[in-house]
Amino acid sequence: MSRKVLIAEDEPNIVASLEFLLRQSNYEVRVARDGEEALRLIASFAPHLVLLDVMMPGKSGFEVCRHIRGNPAWQNVKVMMLSAKGRDSDIDQGLALGADAYVTKPFSTKALLATVRELLPEDA
Repeated sequence: MSRKVLIAEDEPNIVASLEFLLRQSNYEVRVARDGEEALRLIASFAPHLVLLDVMMPGKSGFEVCRHIRGNPAWQNVKVMMLSAKGRDSDIDQGLALGADAYVTKPFSTKALLATVRELLPEDA
């Protein structure tokens, strides 16, 4: 079964990089450009993992994470927050809301892919 990843990010260069990286690694990928679209795609696409930018138009990544964790139907969706906000308080907030990982920008694509693989093991 193909593992599905939703990229919720409004920066085109980051989207292009992540989308290419994940598709090359055989993940099925969809992209949301804002928080509202992310929530719609979570409902229709049913991703295994959401790469969630903290600062997006509409709903912030923190708000989207809160919605994901508040919906029992989405309890198995993994969430990796992506943000330029790297203060301890920002990281703590993301993890307290239920994110499974928090990666600060700029990030190493190799390290990010390793984290994706940890969250979505092949044999799961």
